[in-house]
Amino acid sequence: MGVTQSVPVLLSTTSVYPEPTAVGFELAAELGYDGVELMVFTDRVSQDPSAAASLAKHYGVKIGAVHAPCLLVTQRVWSADPWTRLRRSVQAAEYLDSPTVVIHPPFSWQRDYAAKFSTVLDGLRARYPGVTIAVENMFPLKVGKRNLVPYRPHWDPTRHGYDSYTLDLSHCAASGADALAMAERMGKGLRHIHLCDGTAPGADQHLVPGRGTQPCGELLGALGKAGWDGSITVEVSTRKSGNRTRRAEDLHESLKFARDALVSQSPA
Repeated sequence: MGVTQSVPVLLSTTSVYPEPTAVGFELAAELGYDGVELMVFTDRVSQDPSAAASLAKHYGVKIGAVHAPCLLVTQRVWSADPWTRLRRSVQAAEYLDSPTVVIHPPFSWQRDYAAKFSTVLDGLRARYPGVTIAVENMFPLKVGKRNLVPYRPHWDPTRHGYDSYTLDLSHCAASGADALAMAERMGKGLRHIHLCDGTAPGADQHLVPGRGTQPCGELLGALGKAGWDGSITVEVSTRKSGNRTRRAEDLHESLKFARDALVSQSPA
């Protein structure tokens, strides 16, 4: 008897970059993903929840997660105020009936935001109880022989401790962190995974899973065996794919990897 796959596998709209957000919805539908993770990015469509809802309806694709605009290039999307960006991300998730918001730890120069980050998260969780705000692991930056930590209090969110986490495997590679050990530290707070791969500290590669050195299959197999009920987003870089056909092939390979790894050890 086959195993029923219950963990949704989403496609990050950033995985089709430099193509626009709409292509993420199109390919998610075409390839059979369970939905998308909407990356709020410089693309105007990604910043408009009503436009995203229209895309979801048009392609028949659920928006299973919203990634807040917390990259360096999105520091002025919606507002220069990080609290406003976080709040609007949660509001967008509620509007889109999306259960998860992915957020990075504060940058080290965002002192006031960092000092109140946990308090703000608690307040948003209380106000929007249907949305899980999952703090993502990041990585230090290499400057010469030094490692600089551009996040406060740390690039590893388990050092501080939050209710919910996103585990990004490319960031584990970039930081030299043990992904399995980090997942264990996250424990029941691990609610979301960015499935991707990497090879070495200092490089955030977001490779197709299985093309790097991270224990992608082992992690998903263990979660499947444990009956984990979180969600997974394929967040890979296809900028070098060259054309739509090769991009679709990479994203199909990533989806198959995720589903095969989860089912291989899932309880019957």
